[in-house]
Amino acid sequence: MNVDKRPLSVTIIAWVYLLMGVAGFAYHLRGLATRHPFRNGEVWIELIFVIAAVSGAYMLRGRNWARWLAITWMAFHVVVSIFHTFSELAMHSLICAILAYFLFRAAATRYFHAPGS
Repeated sequence: MNVDKRPLSVTIIAWVYLLMGVAGFAYHLRGLATRHPFRNGEVWIELIFVIAAVSGAYMLRGRNWARWLAITWMAFHVVVSIFHTFSELAMHSLICAILAYFLFRAAATRYFHAPGS
């Protein structure tokens, strides 16, 4: 495998993060109260989607910190899911494990540690 070639799994994950972040930000933007944006946590929800989009964009550029941000983002959802239903916790945990597997495989690690990334 060419060291500079991005693995398909990383490409798919990065695009999902990027699109999910942009779509989530746009969707929740309509509920943002301009007078009291911190009252119901709208600003923090928006920030979570910005983090997802940034992570996806920079994973496409091969930045190692972006894959760590992606895993941290998902781990945050696992922690938040502890306070919700068991099925939500199980699903977020499974997704986190799958993401970790694909983002930290040998091919992905070579891509994220390639010169110029």
